[in-house]
Amino acid sequence: MTKQALLMLDYQVGLCEDGPHLKAPPLQAQIAERDVLATAERVLTRAREAGVLVVHVRLAFDPSYKLRTNRLPRFDPYETNRVMLADSPEAQFVKALAPVDGEPVVDKGCVDPFVGTALRTMLAAEGVTEVVLGGVATNLVVESAARHASDAGLQVTIVEDMCASLAPDLHTFAMERVLPLFGTVTTSADLTF
Repeated sequence: MTKQALLMLDYQVGLCEDGPHLKAPPLQAQIAERDVLATAERVLTRAREAGVLVVHVRLAFDPSYKLRTNRLPRFDPYETNRVMLADSPEAQFVKALAPVDGEPVVDKGCVDPFVGTALRTMLAAEGVTEVVLGGVATNLVVESAARHASDAGLQVTIVEDMCASLAPDLHTFAMERVLPLFGTVTTSADLTF
């Protein structure tokens, strides 16, 4: 029997919302253009109504940055500029997509939500056999999650219109060429819980 979990990946203020805490303007522009947040909110509501396990994942660092598992230079500015700390405004979830009581939150120190976290163990303990993915950026966290989940034996469904990347071509390439290798790509309208 299939048991689903909806993974809400990196829907954070610093990535998704225009304003003083925005850290990724090109990504936010694509999120707004694609109306990703409204779509994600509709899917989240449906999942909750269906009793599906909802797991919220975010990039959020401890004050020492020692739990940062990605040590590549590309990640150095987070530590240098002291951004995306777990209690910082930019690391918080977008209000409309914020967790409610009983929904777990997974903090990660890299792109892949399974590396350095209890996510896979928790999904196994809950009997989850399929993960439904939505998040930003498509070619980063969504792609990493799909690869890892499929290699770990989970069925993977990616909701195309819940995702965006820093540029349209990055999103399109991931959805058309990469993600179908690791799961089923669908739309919010065709998704079933």
